[in-house]
Amino acid sequence: MKNIVEAKDLTFEYLIHDDQGKVEDTIIALDHINVTIKEGEFVAVLGHNGSGKSTFAKHLNGILSPKSGMLWVNNIDLSNGEHIWEVRKDVGMVFQNPDNQIVATIVEEDVAFGPENLGVEPSEIRKRVDEAIHTVEMDDYKRVSPNQLSGGQKQRIAIAGVIAMQPKCIIFDESTAMLDPIGRSQVMKTMQKLNKEQGITIIHITHYMQEAILADRIIVIDEGKVLLSGSPKEVFKNVEEIRRIGLDVPDSTYLIYLLRQKGYDLDPTLLTTKEVVDAIWQLKSNN
Repeated sequence: MKNIVEAKDLTFEYLIHDDQGKVEDTIIALDHINVTIKEGEFVAVLGHNGSGKSTFAKHLNGILSPKSGMLWVNNIDLSNGEHIWEVRKDVGMVFQNPDNQIVATIVEEDVAFGPENLGVEPSEIRKRVDEAIHTVEMDDYKRVSPNQLSGGQKQRIAIAGVIAMQPKCIIFDESTAMLDPIGRSQVMKTMQKLNKEQGITIIHITHYMQEAILADRIIVIDEGKVLLSGSPKEVFKNVEEIRRIGLDVPDSTYLIYLLRQKGYDLDPTLLTTKEVVDAIWQLKSNN
């Protein structure tokens, strides 16, 4: 399986200007990050506000260009800011606020916007629009104004617009942050469907631990550096380290941590509620 993202010593700084426009300070957002993501993976990227996780995401389709280091996305070199439009055909992005991505007054026209700009033939656009809307389960809303939709429905339309461009990778940059629990669940279901059924690489920037559990792998970024990387079980067993940087762990994981602190012999890699209940019941039965 080939790498779709490969970052080596990736560095980025934000420049702070004074009232005259002169640079008076810099903020290091990415500090020699090394990350590899394979084609078809579902990767969750975690970190507190200001950790660098969204800055990293914005490099992957050329919104930002690195100060130094190397970055390849789908074998395209993005280190010097060139080939941006080429890579954006392969890497789509869904942002936090769906209203910022919706540009048309009718749902199906909005979904068609991306492929139209790629110069896709009208008959192919029609096919892509229908398939994308069906994928996000919004068939009954093709002729509806986006203004009449809920936040979760709008986000699914934003996702459909990206799907219609047929990317190999979709980055979700905190795209569930503004949604209620139902909306978040709908969007997560769509992400899993795209990944498992269509093989699209998913990179999910989030601060919801229950969403991260669904990923194949988790990358934790802190102060512009990769702190942890591994499967959800491998990452979340590091309870103290994760909480030290201001993040939570899943409730079930924290319960196991507290019980282990009390001397109970329980597996620290347990994640789901069912796993924890079964383990506690087994422990009780053995005693």
